[in-house]
Amino acid sequence: MAGAKIKTAFFCTECGNESPKWMGQCPACGAWNTMVEEKVATGAGAKAPASSSFRRVGSGSEPVKLSQVNAHSEGERISLNMSELDRLLGGGLVRGSLVLLGGEPGIGKSTLSLQIPLMNPQLSVLYVTGEESVNQVKMRADRLGGDYSNCYIYSETCMEDIIAYAKKLKPDMLVVDSVQTMATSAVDGAPGSVTQVRLCTTELLGFAKESGTPVILIGHITKEGSIAGPKVLEHIVDVVLQFEGDNRGAYRLLRGIKNRFGSCSELAVFEMTGNGLREVTNPSQLLIPMHDEGLSGVGIAAIIDGTRPFLIETQALVSSAAYGTPQRSATGFDQRRLNMLLAVLERRAGFKLGQKDVFINMAGGMRVMDPACDMAVISAVLSSNFDLPLPSDVCFAAEIGLSGEIRPVGQMERRITEAERLGFKKIYLSKYASLEGVHSSIETVQVGDVADLVRKLFR
Repeated sequence: MAGAKIKTAFFCTECGNESPKWMGQCPACGAWNTMVEEKVATGAGAKAPASSSFRRVGSGSEPVKLSQVNAHSEGERISLNMSELDRLLGGGLVRGSLVLLGGEPGIGKSTLSLQIPLMNPQLSVLYVTGEESVNQVKMRADRLGGDYSNCYIYSETCMEDIIAYAKKLKPDMLVVDSVQTMATSAVDGAPGSVTQVRLCTTELLGFAKESGTPVILIGHITKEGSIAGPKVLEHIVDVVLQFEGDNRGAYRLLRGIKNRFGSCSELAVFEMTGNGLREVTNPSQLLIPMHDEGLSGVGIAAIIDGTRPFLIETQALVSSAAYGTPQRSATGFDQRRLNMLLAVLERRAGFKLGQKDVFINMAGGMRVMDPACDMAVISAVLSSNFDLPLPSDVCFAAEIGLSGEIRPVGQMERRITEAERLGFKKIYLSKYASLEGVHSSIETVQVGDVADLVRKLFR
């Protein structure tokens, strides 16, 4: 590169802002400790900056009235023959959409992306791999099983070659594994750098919108749990799906983080088997107790995640502080909310837990955000503290306020119906919950505050 000079620049991983020197706080978005160092070329021999590539993605279209747009052809969805994944996408894969699939290493991203073409032989799929050879992908396809007669494998990392071959082949779907291994010659930089990731994603977005071909893009995540690369990457794509849970366990949780064509609060559950990922259509059976009765510190919460009701086991362990300083630990539950609930128990109900260790765990590796889990958490904590087991046919669905009051939560009918379907005989609710239109044989116990709950639960 004659005449080009190599210099060091710093880019923000949140917004992609460039700075000539490192700064603790990004001046553009205000994020802390997000500046990363990269080498860039400047001078007469330097290549065009990333912004120049946007001029090449013009479609030549003209403005039209919104009333004249026929959305049926563009809005047509492609079924992936996986009911859970179709539901998570809002009814199927939209043509011309760009889907980002993220998750930890080994959690099943490549497995799911390869299962899609294997389970849909009617679709012509171009599977681009930048991390494996063609032979390695073939070995994994043989293990997963299915029909791969219409699946094309392409081991390449050059984005220009990938898009050129995709335009030539004209597949029904394009899968890219992964964005961190791809690079374009439009800019300098190693694959996986902020500039390369952002520009490669933009090139794929232009191809998807221009050709109408849906693109599934795999992305790695950082140790903090966010998708690697600039935060603007998630704004470029249409759909963001992210795997959650422990990759050492059997179950995988796929959550919709963003969806321009459907709900962004849905959750799908898969089981990792020797033949790939298997859909779990009734996840409540996985999240309720799988042990003998008579154990203390276990409470069942009736929660809603997205549009689906779950019954999940909440586990608590309360013991004397062995090292002087009490520990507070929560797995799958907000620790700040746990501290608040323990403060409510001490201030409003008189339980002295300040000198005791308290540990909370949500079964199945789930991360619970529904406040309806509050009553189950404090019930499990009190059960462990008293070493008194709760009845196995009892569940809870209510929020706890700072003054100790028990507040109602929404969609009670769906929670009660799910509890009844799974054989529960009693459910504890707020006395302020509206039960109009609820027709169920399950017994409902309505309580007003924490003290009232303790009296009725441990009398």
